[in-house]
Amino acid sequence: MRNPYAYQNNELYCDQVPLAAIAAAVGTPCYVYSRDAILRRYREYDEAFGAHPHQVCFAVKANSNLAVLALLARAGAGFDLVSGGELYRVLAAGGDPAKVVFSGVGKTDEEFAYGLESGIHSFNCESPAELVRLSAVAARLGHTARVALRVNPDVDAVTHPYISTGLSENKFGIGIAEVEQVYAHGAGLPGLSLIGVSSHIGSQLLDAGPLEEALGKMLALIGRLRGAGFTVSHLDIGGGLGVPYEAHEQRPPVAAFIQRVCERTAGLGLTLMTEPGRSIVAEAGALVTRVLYRKQNGQKQFVIVDAAMNDLIRPSLYRAHHEILPLRESWEEREPVDVVGPVCESGDFFAKDRRLTPLDSGDLAALLTAGAYGMVLSSNYNSRPRVPEVLVEDGTWRVIRERETYADLVRGESL
Repeated sequence: MRNPYAYQNNELYCDQVPLAAIAAAVGTPCYVYSRDAILRRYREYDEAFGAHPHQVCFAVKANSNLAVLALLARAGAGFDLVSGGELYRVLAAGGDPAKVVFSGVGKTDEEFAYGLESGIHSFNCESPAELVRLSAVAARLGHTARVALRVNPDVDAVTHPYISTGLSENKFGIGIAEVEQVYAHGAGLPGLSLIGVSSHIGSQLLDAGPLEEALGKMLALIGRLRGAGFTVSHLDIGGGLGVPYEAHEQRPPVAAFIQRVCERTAGLGLTLMTEPGRSIVAEAGALVTRVLYRKQNGQKQFVIVDAAMNDLIRPSLYRAHHEILPLRESWEEREPVDVVGPVCESGDFFAKDRRLTPLDSGDLAALLTAGAYGMVLSSNYNSRPRVPEVLVEDGTWRVIRERETYADLVRGESL
């Protein structure tokens, strides 16, 4: 699929809009997203299922801007969420609660009640204790909660340890050997309707092999559950397919993977659910920043930009790679530099010893593949206002989140 970020007449564009024009109008740093890229990625999932009963639920934790959620809701997406705040955002954006699944290992009674009273599709429950709590809340409110048990299949996702969720050492899910006992326990609790099982083994998988291994384990489990007399009509295969952050990486074939899932579940009477997040929005987004200074310490060259780890923490948190492109195309010889921000931490960096074309004070650059886990992980560290977000659509653009002010930093505080 076409990359939304490309050079035209030596200027870096997002679709039909030059990024420099956005930077001139809203300032830097700023996040920019391509509407068309988001919709293309969502439809790639949705259309791959064909006629198989399914729901594609966007993982709100990847990007929770109201305009992004509204865009996906209008396209027919459901939503996977992990907090009451994310449910509030989905409803405010016009999302259909009947297409919402509530995941997460530590839901509160208040969040259970909010989900039930909003009429969400189901909860992915992760422990026997959670089933008991949800049962009590549902019975008290006079609701029936649809539940899928989140299974930990003990499959190595071969990804960063912070985003691996499918091993027995991780906090997520119920051990696959215990599921039949827990399913029987849950089926006997008031206020609950157990509809199936769910699995999510981790994020940023460039190889679908571990997902297919987990699917095999889940299908065998469903066979055992049905053999024991339980109703299983729902299978949530989770998310996790990654995106290429570096030039040598290859995007996993989303459509081919989904089609294999449909083939393996054909005739089993299962409604399928998937929860992609990163693979829908990551490549649609960029963080635009301006160079403040160049600095040399000994043999080390630093490019100091106005964006910082509080704006995009992925490099500091995961040592994640983001391609960095100047907004004006250059063919000058590349040089090794560290691209760093102004935050008072040595961990405030975007690239180390990266060979880039020369960037000087005042130059603009874009950190690509920043549409997922960028703005949602941003903070006010060092009392820095959070940056604006911009959506490019139909050859123009609009601000979908205003830049915070200094007054916003102290809102709610008192002397």
